[in-house]
Amino acid sequence: MSYFSELGLAEPILRALEAKGYSDPTPIQRQAIPALLEGRDLLGIAQTGTGKTAAFALPSLHRLAANGGECPKRSCRMLVLSPTRELAAQIADNMRSYARFLDLSVQCVFGGVPINKQISGLARGTDVLVATPGRLLDLIEQRCLKLDHVEIFVLDEADQMMDLGFIKPLTRIADMLPKKRQSLFFSATMPNEIAKLGARFITNPVKVEVDPQATTAEKVDQYVTFIEQGEKQALLTLTLRKGLETGEIESCLVFTRTKHGADKVVRHLVAAGIEAAAIHGNKSQAQRTRALDGFRSGRIAVLVATDIAARGIDVPGVSAVFNFEIPNVAEQYVHRIGRTARAGRSGLAISYVAPDEKPYLRDIQKLTGIQFGTAPLPADFVDQAARLPKPARKATGAEYSEERREGGGGGNRRQRGNNRPRRNPDASVKPRGEGGNRGGQGRSGGGNRRSQGGRSAQAPR
Repeated sequence: MSYFSELGLAEPILRALEAKGYSDPTPIQRQAIPALLEGRDLLGIAQTGTGKTAAFALPSLHRLAANGGECPKRSCRMLVLSPTRELAAQIADNMRSYARFLDLSVQCVFGGVPINKQISGLARGTDVLVATPGRLLDLIEQRCLKLDHVEIFVLDEADQMMDLGFIKPLTRIADMLPKKRQSLFFSATMPNEIAKLGARFITNPVKVEVDPQATTAEKVDQYVTFIEQGEKQALLTLTLRKGLETGEIESCLVFTRTKHGADKVVRHLVAAGIEAAAIHGNKSQAQRTRALDGFRSGRIAVLVATDIAARGIDVPGVSAVFNFEIPNVAEQYVHRIGRTARAGRSGLAISYVAPDEKPYLRDIQKLTGIQFGTAPLPADFVDQAARLPKPARKATGAEYSEERREGGGGGNRRQRGNNRPRRNPDASVKPRGEGGNRGGQGRSGGGNRRSQGGRSAQAPR
């Protein structure tokens, strides 16, 4: 008998877990599920990758199935709010997989795609709705959705919500929810302002904290390279080209602080023959979906992202994370490198640090307690860098054609005409601060292997 069956979860949910091969719960699932089955509110402090989606999905689906009844038109019984499109889609996919043998419907709505299909999908009502705040309010304002039948409310990634400027929308949503409901509030960190936000949603909650807030991912070897800003691109290109050719790197994430910086990195990598794509708020939903699908399938080896996408990417095979620009908010470093070393694997994280970024590095060291190993520049770096090809133009090949077809990478043609792109309430909100080589040291140069209570290979997300 598995732990999940011991909890008394409905048989169709157990069947779904068995079909996915899940039997061992993660720490947050062990702590959260019993309390949620009792109907308690919950305050969860956990990073992505710790299994929190299943922690709230399994008991919630059990409750919805047990209560029965149909959802009224243009309503939902469970509402899950997510800060980004990618994370919303990922949560909805997981909810559908857990509910596959239940007579429960799951829908997902977010900006960047036509709203009419979402309106028609909600006309009959849905049991579970996963949404981003901006599109949710659009649907409510058009009188296509009501929240007065919500039985279970989940606010995920609250600190990311605050970073993206969603405080006012969340306040509006809080006022629309029924007073009598079960509420779940999750955040990777819990500073005072996040705690105050949580007080608006949850009452006498059970508190679940699976990791110290400042710990970095288990089995991630972490290094820094001190380098001038103008030399970073050449070092990244050379490192990735060598790592991908030798198999030392299979797939990797590269983080920049700005959208423009992400696009620039991709242009240089593509010019050097490296399959790469960017994902950020100015990309259309179609472009973002294609980039993620290509990355998950292995067709694209390198995904360049801004912090807006850091928590919405769940690809177990990511072998390395490169901080092309280290974050100016120390906590964001923890989230970035949490994209590698998942499901029991080891991983590599290399940060390129320019002279003006050293204060950010000190903040990260103070938060995490990590003393980073140093990865030096290759001995012939200058000569190799001089031989690298340059991008022929701002956008290359299919990327250029796609931008013209779709109106300029999600920002539409107005962006090229007057530099004032239309604001998208879900994807184009600019968060604050958004903007490798092992050096012969093997895996001993300051690599960190702290335990964070992350998910096991056989634990549900």
